[in-house]
Amino acid sequence: MGLENERREYRHGRLDRESLRDHPVAQLRHWLDQAIASGLVADPTAMCVATVDAAGRPWQRMVLLKQLDDRGLVFYTNLGSRKARDIAANPRVSLHFPWNAMDRQAIVGGTARRLGAADVLKYFISRPRESQLAAWSSRQSSRVNSRQALEAQFMQMRDKYRHGEVPLPDFWGGFRVEPDEFEFWQGGEHRLHDRFQYLRRVDGGWEIARLAP
Repeated sequence: MGLENERREYRHGRLDRESLRDHPVAQLRHWLDQAIASGLVADPTAMCVATVDAAGRPWQRMVLLKQLDDRGLVFYTNLGSRKARDIAANPRVSLHFPWNAMDRQAIVGGTARRLGAADVLKYFISRPRESQLAAWSSRQSSRVNSRQALEAQFMQMRDKYRHGEVPLPDFWGGFRVEPDEFEFWQGGEHRLHDRFQYLRRVDGGWEIARLAP
């Protein structure tokens, strides 16, 4: 069977204006809580971060959402990574939550800003020790000769910091995406999907509109 014949109907549910929260962060939190509680989504906090570099070339990758409030959405990364370099050139990003098992998507557009050192340190010390060591072991997005070389670097870091706490690397940090646009997508039968867009108004409030599928 060819790819053109791969399809199914979306029957998980409907989305209407009356059921939406007035604030998009509250709506995103509601859907996130449902994705976590459902047990259907393997990584409910996973989101795709889309960036554009200085030459206008887009790129995407998955990260984990680590904080969500009215100020925005937070994720952490190596500051030498491709995503961090792209953000330095163009801080406008898009985030995408692919909750396919629930026939849902949530998309966020906004501006990414570096977190302060205190926030980064607070999160870093909460990570499992192995994750802290991995941050030291990987110069993210740089080329490596082999898997064995990466594992050897991890073992070296484990030996180096065998005693005491693992310090925060100076090349590791985080970003808060300050949103100005949200879209919530619920798959519908016959491709009549429900889509709602939130756009930030100049007064700081949010305009809500239904979009054609």
